[in-house]
Amino acid sequence: MSIRAVVWDVDDTLFDYTTADRVGMRAHLAAEGLLDGYDSAEQALAHWRAITDSQWARFAAGEVSFEEQRRDRVRVFLGQELTDAEAEAWFERYIAHYEAAWALFPDVLPVLDALAASHRHAVLSNSSLHVQDRKLRVLGVHDRFEAILCAAELGVSKPEAGAFLAACEALDLPPDLVAYVGDHPEIDGRGAADAGLVSVWIDRNGAHTWADGPTGPHRIASLAELPAILGSDTRFGAPSTFR
Repeated sequence: MSIRAVVWDVDDTLFDYTTADRVGMRAHLAAEGLLDGYDSAEQALAHWRAITDSQWARFAAGEVSFEEQRRDRVRVFLGQELTDAEAEAWFERYIAHYEAAWALFPDVLPVLDALAASHRHAVLSNSSLHVQDRKLRVLGVHDRFEAILCAAELGVSKPEAGAFLAACEALDLPPDLVAYVGDHPEIDGRGAADAGLVSVWIDRNGAHTWADGPTGPHRIASLAELPAILGSDTRFGAPSTFR
């Protein structure tokens, strides 16, 4: 049986989140006069990223809400006991800088165009629908997806099988007819494979050695390799180099 649909991760798969976060936070910290407290901008950005990862893990585990993890990121980063309103105001000032740096990866529109006629498309993200719905609209690709599912509303996060199966249910397709494309080797790659989907792990910068990667997923370096994996009739793309 051929793959009939592709479910996509958003951040660092379609959308260059890492660059937007780094550029946006650097501009925000400069505007807030906070860079002087660090030896370098890179040190400040590394501190923010570590806190983001830690607080995001609490959200994914169901310990805090999506909004709470945002406020706690600010409190931990600043080392201050802020009210909810104060923490939210600081985060919103950061968001303004972050959104100014939003961009899709260059290979996204070509592959979505190439697969538009041959496959159905949906999104599954460990974020909130409010955030990702707006992001996809601003980036001009919202209408490419017939379903957009997010952990905050689902009540279950990747890599739990329930999150991936919810996406399949939204498409009314069994897992073996659905491919999932994401950038995280465990949360996306192994999670989708364990849930029974055709798993495609995109490792854009080659940060992981093959030994580090999960078993099961196809591994690609560019979305240009995806049509060959899906068996699409399109001439776009090239054979995967990381099967």
